[in-house]
Amino acid sequence: MAEHAGRDHFGALVNHGTRAYGRFAARPEAVNPLDEYTGVSRALRRLRLKEWVGFTLIHPDLYSSMIIQDANYLASSELYAYDRAAGALYQHAANARGGSLGMPDVLSGSRPVFAKPGYRLEYSFAGNGAERKPHHIVVDIAATDKAPAVRASLELHADRASAPLSVSSRVPGGKLYTHKAIFPVSGSYAVRDRAFTFEKSRDLAIIDEHKSFFAYLTRWLWGTLAFTGADGAPIGANFCARPGVPGEEEESCVWTPGGCEPLAGITFTQADAGSPMAPWHIASADGRLEVTFTPEGRKDVKVQLGVAALDYYQLFGSYRGALRSLDGAVYAVTDTHGVCESFRARL
Repeated sequence: MAEHAGRDHFGALVNHGTRAYGRFAARPEAVNPLDEYTGVSRALRRLRLKEWVGFTLIHPDLYSSMIIQDANYLASSELYAYDRAAGALYQHAANARGGSLGMPDVLSGSRPVFAKPGYRLEYSFAGNGAERKPHHIVVDIAATDKAPAVRASLELHADRASAPLSVSSRVPGGKLYTHKAIFPVSGSYAVRDRAFTFEKSRDLAIIDEHKSFFAYLTRWLWGTLAFTGADGAPIGANFCARPGVPGEEEESCVWTPGGCEPLAGITFTQADAGSPMAPWHIASADGRLEVTFTPEGRKDVKVQLGVAALDYYQLFGSYRGALRSLDGAVYAVTDTHGVCESFRARL
């Protein structure tokens, strides 16, 4: 078992130059992977640090994901919204100087924001406290010649959130830290002349935070899904297949009403590798994840920046199948909204 696995709560990912590894019961108060290094080594590592905070929204009529990210040689933000009734995909993106965003080490009480003229995406995370106050997402993006305006004001209900997925692990050529959780969400989201209302009894937001050093050649397959259970608690799964280091924790889990349970040995099998919209079958080695993903739309990103390059796509659609908890409970997955993505890059 990795060092500190299962630890309930602690102040920092790195203490006195020593990094904790494993699967944690809560996000460390402070996460700065650079604190493991000093001097020239720290400066060089900064250029390799990839930081982002993104959300996938779960709503019956709208597929949407958003991200604020800083690769320290380039900072950027992206948002897409897919109106299912209209069958229309709208995308916005903006870039900034690498290292300019100041991504927070302490998430509690922070306000990550990407702001440029005509583009603003802001998260507001409530501070620590017994009240477990809500977090907020604000979107204010003006219309362009390619996409309509997008405006949203969403409240994430931390008092009803799932248990967190918090993992620190070694990966080939690098180190990974990620934090994920599911939140019931309420509020408004408007695209063009369409207004979508989010209801906390039905709709969800999945946070995806990373502070990781990746190898120059990096690839993964990843997916996530969530739905509201009969008792109102979020249920879902996060699953990833990437090259790993034996004995290290993977960033895969099943979220049940009672907790966040580890998964491992994830396989992705595409029904037709030649078809960009073919279904995927995804399973864990122990059978507790067994789902089929049917895409409804696709977002592609291809970037060529000299020695750096990115070939990435995210599919949005629905999952069917089953999730199983460690105690044998079965959770049916029926036309559940989620995403599935392929990432290949030279970073």
